[in-house]
Order: sequence, then C-alpha cells, then structure tokens
Amino acid sequence: METSVFQLNKISKIYTMGEVVVHALNGVDLNIHSGEFIVLLGPSGSGKSTLLNILGGLDTPSSGEIYFNGKNLTGAEEDELTGFRRDSVGFVFQFYNLIPSLTARENIQLVSELSQDSLSPEETLTMVDLVDRGDHFPGQLSGGEQQRVAIARAISKNPKILLCDEPTGALDFKTGRLVLEAISDVNRKLRTTTIVITHNANIGLIADRIIEMRDGKILSDRTNSEKMDVGSLNW
Repeated sequence: METSVFQLNKISKIYTMGEVVVHALNGVDLNIHSGEFIVLLGPSGSGKSTLLNILGGLDTPSSGEIYFNGKNLTGAEEDELTGFRRDSVGFVFQFYNLIPSLTARENIQLVSELSQDSLSPEETLTMVDLVDRGDHFPGQLSGGEQQRVAIARAISKNPKILLCDEPTGALDFKTGRLVLEAISDVNRKLRTTTIVITHNANIGLIADRIIEMRDGKILSDRTNSEKMDVGSLNW
C-alpha cells in the first residue's frame, strides 16, 4: 500500500449520559493506507461504529489525534468537517436512506453534483450492475438493489474513502454477497480506501486486512494473506 490515509493516535471517545459514563473507544492507535480494503469486526458495543463515525467526520474524539492525508482533523470546526465529508468520504449504511420520490438515477445525481470530480450516474450504476434500473423508484427495487444504489450514490462523488456500516446486515446471504461484490469491485477498480464494519467474521476473508475490536480497543490487527474471492464466500 502506498501511503497512510488516516493516522490515529490514542483516540478515545467518552459519552456521558447522566451519571453513566461510557468509554466507547479507549486509546486506539491505527494507520490506514491508501487503497486498502479493511473489515472491522466486533460485537455490538465493541466501538467499531464509533470508530467509523470518527473516521468519517460524523463524530469527534474526546481525546487523541486523527490525521487525514497529513492534516490534523482533531478539533476541526464543523464547516471543516462538512467539507471533509463532502469532498472525501462516501457512506453506506445498513438501511439505504434513499429518497423514495426520486429514481435511482436521481438519488445518485443529488450526491454527484456536490463534487467537481464526480462520476456519472451511468458509470456508478454500471459498476453495481444496475444500469437498467436507473429509472426505477426505490419502492420498485429489492433490498439488495436499493443497497447497491446506495453504494453507487456513495461513490458517485469519487471519494477517497468508502465507509460501510453493516451493509449486509438487513440482507439474506445471496443478496448480501451481491452487495459485497459491488463494494469489492469499487475498491479494486477505483482504488478507493474501503472500510466495512460487521459482526460476521466470514466477511473478513475478502479483505486485505482484518481489525477486530472489543471494549473500545483493537484486539487484533492482521493482514489477510489468503484473500478470498467474494464469489467463494459463504456463511
């Protein structure tokens, strides 16, 4: 891998709810490199979603430092984080968040128009194998098709980072594998640094690197020396 995209130094995140103090992240050190496909593993409450939100500028750490391409994001103003999210990050969530009154193509156009270096809706729909469904509304698409539209929307602005939060969590195995194939293709063809969080350890088999979290800490961080093709994946 070429260069570090993210550098995290002693990142902690504390939530206070009345008298209850929750340590969601506890001193996380992490380097993420350009073009990597990373799977973040861990059960609910392990801190993986909190880490993803901090990487995407949706949340800020309570302590520690985070650098993106050498720029310190720690303590950045909200307008700076907004620009970071707009220009550099694509998000894919478990639930698709498509606008029901817009077609697949129009949902993608909403995001692609935010970037000067965007990909066309046709390009991104082709990448997720849905070019023939561009004029359909979300209600006319299956769950897997909606998730692939969400992926096309996320990559339409040609982001440097693609962050996927349980993208197969609401899908059956066959449909989930189609979604993972789309994500893997984006990583391979565009060299987009891609991070997928999941509780399913088998999904880690398709990644370059597997990071396992427990109790707000990184339990293990290993390179996958025998990366599996998505088509061979089973669970």
